[in-house]
Amino acid sequence: MAKTIPSTEPLAFNAGDTITWTKSLADFSAADGWVLNYRFINAANKFDVAASASGADHTININAATSAAYVAGIYSWQSYVTKAAERYTIAIGEVEIVADLAAKSAGFDTRTPAQKCLDQINIAFASYGNKAYTQEYEIAGRRMKFATPGEFLAFRSKVQQEVNREINANKIKNGLSVRNKSTVGF
Repeated sequence: MAKTIPSTEPLAFNAGDTITWTKSLADFSAADGWVLNYRFINAANKFDVAASASGADHTININAATSAAYVAGIYSWQSYVTKAAERYTIAIGEVEIVADLAAKSAGFDTRTPAQKCLDQINIAFASYGNKAYTQEYEIAGRRMKFATPGEFLAFRSKVQQEVNREINANKIKNGLSVRNKSTVGF
C-alpha cells in the first residue's frame, strides 16, 4: 500500500521522520522552470528547503537524516517561488517540530513550562499543606510575590487553566474530542 502524499504543508511533524508533500501552482509550474522554496524560522533556529520538480508540480522531501537535526519548537514558515531574477511569495504559516523521542535518553522532560510549574505547586501542597504558599520566589530571573494564601491559590488555579488549555489544544490537534464541563454548586 503506497503512502498518500499530502498537498498541504504539515501543521506538525517529528524530527527524525521523512516529511513529504507536493504543491501544484498553476501560475508557477515547475515544468516552466519555477522553483518552490521554504524558509522555516523561529527565535533560535532557521533552515531552508527547496522543492524538486515532479512534472508541473513541486515535491518537497525532507529526508529522515536531515529532519533529525531539526530542533523541536514552533517555526514560522514562508514559501516562495523563484525563476531567474523573479521571486514571488506564495504562502506563510506555522509548523511545530516535535522532538524525536527515539533519539532522547531517559530523563528527557516532555512537560510544558506550565505543567512543570503546576507540578511544583502540587509538590509544595503535598509537602507543606496549607502552609505551601510562599511570600516570594524567583525562577530563571522571574520573580513572583503572593500577599496571601488566597492569591497563591488563585495563581495555582490560573496555572491549572493554562495546563487544561494545553491539554485541550493537544486533543484537538490529534482529532480527539474535548470535554469542557462546568459545574455549579449552591
